Amino acid sequence: MRINSGIFRGRILKSPQTALTHPMGDREKLALFNSLSSTISLDGISVLDCYAGSGALGLEALSRGASTATFIEKDKTAITTIKENVSALGLLPNTKIIKSSTQNFLETNSSKFDLILLDPPYDHFDTEFSPAVATAIPRILSKNGIVALSHPAAVDIAALFPGLELISTKKYAAAHISLYKAQEA
Repeated sequence: MRINSGIFRGRILKSPQTALTHPMGDREKLALFNSLSSTISLDGISVLDCYAGSGALGLEALSRGASTATFIEKDKTAITTIKENVSALGLLPNTKIIKSSTQNFLETNSSKFDLILLDPPYDHFDTEFSPAVATAIPRILSKNGIVALSHPAAVDIAALFPGLELISTKKYAAAHISLYKAQEA
């Protein structure tokens, strides 16, 4: 696994050795960020990387110009991997690494984010990506922010996030990646 673009292009990232994470492939990650580049400028934005695993998505955003990234991960092995990857890139001042389930974090967080990246493990999608998570996401999305959700094909995504509008859904291998924005009043 590596960073695809930006100032850390080509840097290899460690991956957690646990069955509890679902790493997004390099091709899917490249496609995701290419889609995002036509939707939102990454320069200076704040990023929330939920179900962070190795931290690859948030680190890709930082490499492409984001100013801060917050990583949410509940697995201890994955947290260690995120810390190693962040440290290897010298990005400790730009990051927060929080050991928590996404749902618990969302219940207590009051910060807003410009880009929210959601890549829950597909084997546990229904339990990890609960209705409480989907309901909380719009509350922490900044006014012009974007949500990117990686999900299995079988998930009904049309009205998944109350108050958000589906912009696009694209298929990459087994992954579907959907982008959302705040609905205009």
